[in-house]
Amino acid sequence: MKEYRISDLPGTCGITQTMVLNHNPLTKSKYRVHLLALGDVGTTILIGLRLLGADIIESIGISDLNEKNMARLEMEINQIRYPFAQWPDAGMPVLPRIYVADQEHLFDCDVFIFCASKGVPPLGAKGDVRMAQLEANSSLVSHFAELAKKAHYQGLFCEVSDPVDPLAKVFLKKSGLHPTQVQGFGLGVMNARACYFAEKDPALSHYLTEGRAFGPHGEDLVIADSISNYNTAFSQKLTEQTVKANIAVRELGYKPYIAPAMSSAAFSILLTLQGKWHYGSVYLGDETQGAYFGVRNRYTAQGLEYENLTVPAELFARLQKAYANLCKLG
Repeated sequence: MKEYRISDLPGTCGITQTMVLNHNPLTKSKYRVHLLALGDVGTTILIGLRLLGADIIESIGISDLNEKNMARLEMEINQIRYPFAQWPDAGMPVLPRIYVADQEHLFDCDVFIFCASKGVPPLGAKGDVRMAQLEANSSLVSHFAELAKKAHYQGLFCEVSDPVDPLAKVFLKKSGLHPTQVQGFGLGVMNARACYFAEKDPALSHYLTEGRAFGPHGEDLVIADSISNYNTAFSQKLTEQTVKANIAVRELGYKPYIAPAMSSAAFSILLTLQGKWHYGSVYLGDETQGAYFGVRNRYTAQGLEYENLTVPAELFARLQKAYANLCKLG
């Protein structure tokens, strides 16, 4: 029986030599983070990073078109603190300082989190609303990619706005950065949603310890119920439930931003900075073609390492389709 690995995906699209992911932009003990756009997602991420990032984040610079909102958040988020954090023996962490980032020095940081979006779909939008945002947000990402290029940016760029995976590729191409300097953060919540449904169904509960999430933050998502004992029917069911989870929240009259902001962004970015395994999109391709593809990965002293699993043919066929569709987007 032929074995397939994640690293075989580029070859299925005619890419014979992929770019080597042997660079690590994260070499500090604490990081200066800049966060662009303070809507629902950006504000939730900011709260998460402030509360959970004391051990790894030095400061968080915020930027938004709404100056009053920036001023409000600089005040309010800095007022979230433990009561005796500055007392020497209190044992309470001093949380990262929040400040308004100077527009002229947006990329004077170690980590840049991009949450800006030109077109957030209305609550009544049907289907996979993420791809409707691609055209508008591509021009926005391209603008900031040019700024990063001009600033000779050396840090990590975290793409959070939808559609995460193709926009990460837009930034890579326009900025000229090394592919390990750009990562998409959308897969974390897809795994979290799969876990939510797996907890509710005893037949799917093994996903919690055996399963994986792959691919894009969208309709081509691939949920594998188990790596060691893959079941197509279980995996397809869990994938369908996961993909439709955001639509279910919209049908209740709410925008589904809390879980993505925390599971895909805040938690995943903190794990990234700590050099721990997390879900994110990494670049699989050469200098002219390829795609950012969601997979379990981490940064090490040798560069970016992704979990290059051996998978059965049925699962690889699903991964191949998802990867090929991402490659077609640009």
